[in-house]
Amino acid sequence: MSDLAARFVDLAERERVFWLDGGGSRTWSGRRSLLGALGDEDVSLTYDATAREVRRHTGTHDEVVGDDVFAVLAEEVARDAGDPRVGWAGYLGYACRPDLPATPSATVPDAVWMRVRDPVFVDHPIGPQAPARTPTAATGPVPDDYAAAFAEVQRQLRLGNSYEVNLTYREQLESVVDPVTAYLRLRAASPAPYAGFLRHRGVHLLSSSPERYATVDREGWLETRPIKGTTPRGASTEQDQEHRTALATDPKFRAENLMVVDLLRNDLSMVCEAGTVSVPSLMAVESYASVHQLVSTVRGRLRPGVGTVEALRALFPAGSMTGAPKRRTMEVVEAVEGSPRGVYAGAFGWIGADGRADLGVVIRSLVATATDTGWRYELGTGGGITVRSDLAEEWAETRWKAERLRSVLQVT
Repeated sequence: MSDLAARFVDLAERERVFWLDGGGSRTWSGRRSLLGALGDEDVSLTYDATAREVRRHTGTHDEVVGDDVFAVLAEEVARDAGDPRVGWAGYLGYACRPDLPATPSATVPDAVWMRVRDPVFVDHPIGPQAPARTPTAATGPVPDDYAAAFAEVQRQLRLGNSYEVNLTYREQLESVVDPVTAYLRLRAASPAPYAGFLRHRGVHLLSSSPERYATVDREGWLETRPIKGTTPRGASTEQDQEHRTALATDPKFRAENLMVVDLLRNDLSMVCEAGTVSVPSLMAVESYASVHQLVSTVRGRLRPGVGTVEALRALFPAGSMTGAPKRRTMEVVEAVEGSPRGVYAGAFGWIGADGRADLGVVIRSLVATATDTGWRYELGTGGGITVRSDLAEEWAETRWKAERLRSVLQVT
């Protein structure tokens, strides 16, 4: 075990702790980890979207301080404005905007944020990542509930109520493997730019996400990097290149990506200066340990007076996890998906008191809570559906996307 992993294991015994893990980072995301643990008197926030309550926690005391997690978080960040030693780490679940249609989580807080003073920074050396083939996933017949949801999505697409729908589902997995062990396995098997671990009073988030939700830099530049289009790595060099080429040229993948880029250009235009919103990279193929991804970059400069948290709200939830147009497509999602998304499809990362922020989209992730016999893990998976989508192909994609997550929970 590395010194960093050992340090994490020690910290993970605390009730409120996080690791924003830079070990699987790319040049564009930096190669630095942030670790932190809260003391008894440090502040954290949780949000219950069903009750519309934001609670502020210190030690054993907690109190309701508002009904909008974005507004409360913005106020808390502003209290330390300009202090580079203070930051907030946490997640926003899919149902954090009550003005948009989304069922709140039934099991864990819809948001968790922790105020951290003087977090630990660890720089990671640059090292090549060898491709790791995607574990074979037994797809089996398409379940009736997924087939029915897919059929209704197709009907809505043909009615013109959406151009693309990100159709997802959750599965519950029981395991005796604890979250710390599972996370160390996950970071070894699937290194990613937005890997990370969070524990807050019995709730654990384990992330191996490759997708940037948003960054805000010191000059107020807002950037998002949506992923739409995914293929597994090939079993040989030749097959791997074939998969890359297919991803870059397939009309369905390109249409999915372009629709989300247009949605995000609109989202950014609501908070950015006119004329600054641009797409510096369109449909680039990025390769990871188990998948190739089709990635675009959209950026713009925030208007004077627009704060970081306000900007994050304008983009929420990520367009790649809804489809287009956002509100109407979220209504379709709400009607066809059989369970709340919870933390899945939200955002996870940090917000600095100096106005900077860096968050990833919560995909390729697990949420864990304790049971009498071990641990219950929730896993979300899915993909973008257009009129060109095939039912069996889409179901198979959801299975191999999630296989590496399932594999880390197996007893060895």
